[in-house]
Amino acid sequence: MKSSHQIIQELRQKIRAAQEEFDLAVTFHEVWKPGAYDTDLHGRMGTSYATRAFNVVLMALRREMVLAMVRLWDKDSRAVGMQAIADDIRNLDVMAALTKERADKMGISGVEPQLRVDLDKKAAEVLTLVAKYDQGGSDVDVLQRLRNLRNMRLAHRQTTPVAPHSADLTDKEIEGFYQDNSELIHILLSLVDGHAYDPGDTAGVYRHYAGHFWAGVRGEQTEGHPNYRARPSSSRSE
Repeated sequence: MKSSHQIIQELRQKIRAAQEEFDLAVTFHEVWKPGAYDTDLHGRMGTSYATRAFNVVLMALRREMVLAMVRLWDKDSRAVGMQAIADDIRNLDVMAALTKERADKMGISGVEPQLRVDLDKKAAEVLTLVAKYDQGGSDVDVLQRLRNLRNMRLAHRQTTPVAPHSADLTDKEIEGFYQDNSELIHILLSLVDGHAYDPGDTAGVYRHYAGHFWAGVRGEQTEGHPNYRARPSSSRSE
């Protein structure tokens, strides 16, 4: 049987791997968003020959973002597995060991009881978010449809016809899943590693980069494009 110390070390490895995976999802998501929602960008693309490649890039970014997020919830024991992480956090011995370890590092006498209250609060937040996507949870169907999409369309190519509703995910549902994963990573790093990391900071950096990238995308009918072609005049000279 594993000791609390061994469980904590493995838990830290999983959470660091989860951070790395989610950071990938963040970069894909933030670069995708302007391409999907920036109407001014769509106007610049217009009927450009580049529009087809533009759409391919958006599709690839969305695909990779979904794959990265669903990997966080794999049930394979070798994977990150948010449900497995939640099981470790439910372990009272693990929480007690985490509290003692953190108190020892702080070196402040009598801090352990309040520290345990703070860590228990964060653990409860993690368990609430995970339960949302677990059996009986309010959004378990969202995770199941994302898994179906990954298993049947993205990671593999299933030849058997799929029921239309199985992959019918809205951008709102995917965005909600993304935000919940962001919050999970934020809380877990604080709870288990004492690390104040906010994925929103990474998102802000790549949002800035994405703005510069998409600003350079122009159609052939935009002055300054290397293949600029003026629009044909709609009026005819007499």
